[in-house]
Amino acid sequence: MKEINTEGYRVTGTVKLSEIDTYEDFNESEKKLKKELKSIRKDLGDFQDTLYAHGKYGVLVCLQGMDTAGKDSLIREVFKDFNVRGVVVHSFKVPSTKEKKHDYLWRHYIALPERGKFSVFNRTHYENVLVTKVHPEYILGENIPKIDSVDDIDDGFWEKRYNQINDFEKHISENGTIIFKFFLHLSKEEQRRRLLRRIRLKQKNWKFSPGDLEERKLWGKYEACYEEALSRTSKEHAPWFVIPADNKDAARLIVASIMMEALKKYKDIEEPELDDEIKANLETFKQELEKETT
Repeated sequence: MKEINTEGYRVTGTVKLSEIDTYEDFNESEKKLKKELKSIRKDLGDFQDTLYAHGKYGVLVCLQGMDTAGKDSLIREVFKDFNVRGVVVHSFKVPSTKEKKHDYLWRHYIALPERGKFSVFNRTHYENVLVTKVHPEYILGENIPKIDSVDDIDDGFWEKRYNQINDFEKHISENGTIIFKFFLHLSKEEQRRRLLRRIRLKQKNWKFSPGDLEERKLWGKYEACYEEALSRTSKEHAPWFVIPADNKDAARLIVASIMMEALKKYKDIEEPELDDEIKANLETFKQELEKETT
């Protein structure tokens, strides 16, 4: 299989989603794509072991996309070979009463990865400039000073939010968090097929909500909000990647490839060497253990 041009998916300027493909297969079979992913995810799992031993970096993986874009299954397949203690997945739903007692970034801040671990945000802090921008009435539930009605939520409000998110990501990056942000770019037609599948297959019924159809009617508004968020917040230290998501196998492979290629550049992430005194006495420790009887 030819090498994937991972940089081709990086957001480097103004985004127009209608001009970006939603399907990719690299002219390869499903079997071949899965085989390639299996190899890369093994390497990612090995890297996480080294990351843990090194103990100075954490990795944050942010996943955004329209409903049915494949976030859950991507997490399952890409991180399958990780030590279960090395990756923590956070699925952010509607903020709880406790979470609303804090600013909108608080619940994300406390979910950041420990040094040596990966954290995956299934939906992210970007919901606060996406779903709330489509439904600005949700902002009123945050009890923000001087925001008493939807009329108070103007362009200046959103400008501040983009700046706050950029500052948040810059801060955590400068303190050892490696950031990946993936937008799973799904076509409206593919979403229709996936929603129908949830209805037709009994074992998938639980995933369907009539609310999905109501949000689907707002596709254009969501697309515009995504375009602005991607364009305004893709930075060198926290890049966005637009991933064609109509083919799940290819999407998973692209995400894994982007992460592995970027992480390999961190040459300082390596397993620490043993203390010289311990190293000098390894043979003695070995002999002591071999002399033990059961």
